[in-house]
Amino acid sequence: MILHEKISAQLPAWRERIKSLAKEHGEVVVDKVTVGQVIGGMRDIKSLLTDVSFVDPAHGILFRGMSIPELLKALPKARGGKMPMVGGLYYLLLVGEVPTREQALEVEAEWAKRAELPDYVHKMLKAMPRDTHPMILFTQAVMALARDSAFAKKYHEGMKKDDYWEPALEDSMNLTAKLPVVASFIYRLKYFGEKGKPKYNPRQDYGANFARMMKVPDKKGYAELSRLYFILHSDHESGNVSAHATHLVGSSLSDIYFAFAAGLSGLAGPLHGLANQECLAWLLDVHKKFGGVPTREQLYQFSWDTLNGGQVIPGYGHAVLRVPDPRFTAQMEFAKARFPDDDLVRLADMVFDVVPTVLKEQGKAKNPAPNVDAISGTLQYYYGVREFDFYTVLFGVGRALGVTANYIWSRALGMPIERPKSLTTKMLEDAVEKVKQAQ
Repeated sequence: MILHEKISAQLPAWRERIKSLAKEHGEVVVDKVTVGQVIGGMRDIKSLLTDVSFVDPAHGILFRGMSIPELLKALPKARGGKMPMVGGLYYLLLVGEVPTREQALEVEAEWAKRAELPDYVHKMLKAMPRDTHPMILFTQAVMALARDSAFAKKYHEGMKKDDYWEPALEDSMNLTAKLPVVASFIYRLKYFGEKGKPKYNPRQDYGANFARMMKVPDKKGYAELSRLYFILHSDHESGNVSAHATHLVGSSLSDIYFAFAAGLSGLAGPLHGLANQECLAWLLDVHKKFGGVPTREQLYQFSWDTLNGGQVIPGYGHAVLRVPDPRFTAQMEFAKARFPDDDLVRLADMVFDVVPTVLKEQGKAKNPAPNVDAISGTLQYYYGVREFDFYTVLFGVGRALGVTANYIWSRALGMPIERPKSLTTKMLEDAVEKVKQAQ
């Protein structure tokens, strides 16, 4: 497999870099921790290692050092489309190099070979009550797939530590290959009562297969959106809940199925994966109130009414970014190029013009610009995927690409089990008192 060959060739140099940093420079201080950070969810504490992606306040997410516009331009495009192949992104995340078209197609071909969903997973999902939340079904399916983990099998056979990454790669390829099948089956089963197992077509890429298995009316258009959506949602550093949970559980040498199931459980939390549907719901409320797209003045007043009512305007503001999220921009450009006259797209564009002004006037938001969630649900809605509680499953399919890449490299570089030190409240109070006395 080409990914195995490329990673194997890089490992000696990478391992030496990590070894040298830990052995020769382990005492170098890179950050300080405040009481506010300890109490406030470890916000901004620099304590995680990843070379897969980085969130730059001025440029947004950088995948292996590449901005989203650079990425979308450089990656090989899908046949008959303008969006890159998802396999090309996965190659980049794992190898750190932009693939040729042939290399991206090799990844797509590997996925096609591994996409068959085991009968026991199919039967398990069909046996669940119809009203089960789709994220429960999705996480159950991932956990069930752990039955066939290559990593777990090799570990219990006594493999060497330097070899951990190889079955980790095998498991990750199997998992990412099956997720579009699992997600589309859950969608058709839960909302339409269909029980047939979706079939992956080896002549189609990841995005086209997903669109066909979802059975949306405009399969070609939805394939393009799926490619873009999965790429944009693939990774966001290691500190967000889904990525960090996957990393934490993986650090115990749990296989990627256990680790990613933990990540999905975090993604299911309202503060993480729910934002895209909340943004869409707010836009629909505006549209309903005004019987269509309001005037700029009406939207301005409605925004203030929302804030004065003690509510937030979802989709605006970001903990790190100080510019409009490039993931938002990429999706808005996608929508304007394909369906610019759609009411919700026009409304989302007007919100982009009005809401940052309102938030600046209010003075509470450090970054009043839109994030990725401000538009992503709107695009799904346009193509007929209007079941809000399914949107987090879509997020999960994309997020698997980034967290599995990080998981593989963590095993390849021998990253240890994660175990931060805790403090008591009294210890923090004592630390504050000590600083006071020293002043």
